[in-house]
Amino acid sequence: MAASACASSAIAAVAFSSPSSSTKTSFFGSRKVRVGGKSATHSRSRSAAVCAAADLERPIWFPGSTPPAWLDGSLPGDFGFDPLGLGSDPDSLKWNQQAEIVHCRWAMLGAAGIFIPEFLTKIGILNTPSWYSAGEQEYFTDTTTLFIVELFFIGWAEGRRWADIIKPGSVNTDPIFPNNKLTGTDVGYPGGLWFDPLGWGSGSPEKVKEIREKEIKNGRLAMLAVMGAWFQHIYTGAGPIDNLFAHLADPGHATIFASFTPK
Repeated sequence: MAASACASSAIAAVAFSSPSSSTKTSFFGSRKVRVGGKSATHSRSRSAAVCAAADLERPIWFPGSTPPAWLDGSLPGDFGFDPLGLGSDPDSLKWNQQAEIVHCRWAMLGAAGIFIPEFLTKIGILNTPSWYSAGEQEYFTDTTTLFIVELFFIGWAEGRRWADIIKPGSVNTDPIFPNNKLTGTDVGYPGGLWFDPLGWGSGSPEKVKEIREKEIKNGRLAMLAVMGAWFQHIYTGAGPIDNLFAHLADPGHATIFASFTPK
């Protein structure tokens, strides 16, 4: 709330810097703001006070840093980090937000697909191939057919997601089961029986934002975890669970430094 007020007042302060009376369009929407030269000094000081109060309440990725104007704290997981200015354009910001959500969800599924089967295989419950070499295994059909089938289904799903980004709510009705409708109102959060069976995405705005922020945080960790597992296998020739068990068996020698030591 305070962060949104900070952003709004900052926009107003920029508008007030004009010496003549005019009508300005808000950066974050289509609201019109009527400004005049007489109130410029008062508005700038008021904006600074509001921003100072907001900075005290809002967590920032680096203490004492100033978040860019386009990151007002309203998005889940927004800690004011955008050194390259990738979200300075409103359309780019919306697209990057949706891209991050999807990458986070795929990364969480990927991390679970790496760690869980590898752990269960290690303790003897499962007997699955390594995730790193799973593409080399023989399946019920050839890899070309698998690729075409995957391309069709993923393309269909991504096409519907793209349509929802362009026109929110346009794909809320199930094309196969019309009685099954999505309940979400925000892009990227479809809700309904298929995507929110436990109803975690409904409730007070504070609860919803908390859940969405937890999803983004876990997703970012998952992206780092998947990348770390990949590099780990390249350098050690083993997966993260195998390396963990090796380290626990010999903490003094089986370390990350040993992987970079010439043998």
